[in-house]
Amino acid sequence: MIKLALRSFHAVARHGGFSRAAKALHISQPTLSTQVKALEERYGVDLFRRFGRKVELTVPGRELFEITSRLDQAEQDAENLLDSFRGFNAGALNIAAVGPFHATDMIVAYKQKYPLIDIEVRFGNSSRCFERILAFEADVGIIAEVPADPRVKTLPYSAHDVVIFVNSDHPFFDRDSITIADLEGQKVIRREAGSTTRVAIETALQQRGVSVETVLELGSREAIWKAVEQGLGLGFVADFEFVPHPNLRAIPITDVEVQTKYYLAFLAERRQSRLIDSFCEVAINRIRADQTTALV
Repeated sequence: MIKLALRSFHAVARHGGFSRAAKALHISQPTLSTQVKALEERYGVDLFRRFGRKVELTVPGRELFEITSRLDQAEQDAENLLDSFRGFNAGALNIAAVGPFHATDMIVAYKQKYPLIDIEVRFGNSSRCFERILAFEADVGIIAEVPADPRVKTLPYSAHDVVIFVNSDHPFFDRDSITIADLEGQKVIRREAGSTTRVAIETALQQRGVSVETVLELGSREAIWKAVEQGLGLGFVADFEFVPHPNLRAIPITDVEVQTKYYLAFLAERRQSRLIDSFCEVAINRIRADQTTALV
């Protein structure tokens, strides 16, 4: 009984409401509500604050959700382990990635080797991807540099220069390179807080005492590309992410090294997961093969 109640509690907490949780568990909402209510009454604790159809975790509820998240993940790991002994014929892998560029190549390579593994990918900046790993919402993160955390194991796989890009009306458009000092007073479209590209370029600017004028802060690469194309300012991007465009040009910064480093990341306590291990192995082998090809 307690296991069913905990499962119901976890579903409500994860999906943010009783209705969505009931649909996810394929049970009726009254049954779900009864199980959660019985859990609260048995231990004399309120796990949710209820606001009509919306719910919010109480302090005890948040602490319990951390535990049930581990239980839920352990159950998934157990299923994936058993599946692995019959040749990875089933299983599911959740990935959090900073963008489609490296992630797509890795996922294609993995699906070619393990076609029956279901993969779900959610994109966001590195901070958001890191949060998803800690919250057991992602098995593996494909992320840029983040602060060290003993809870998370990281495997470096690549490093890339940060370049500027401008539209055809910008004075820099016909230049082969610029220096960091050339950016003094330039109008800039920057990424949101949590973007490692933003951290890298702002650190370099601060170290060299160069000031820029931020005219917009946007939360997606696509929005920044559009703003730069329309001449609102220049943008910054990792060199491998720049897609050739007739009205845009990427220009390297030659007198200072501005780089973003990229990692595979997963919870240290899940390092024995064969599903995670198999993905990391395939992903790193794919990146190394691409790097070798580029050098030939």
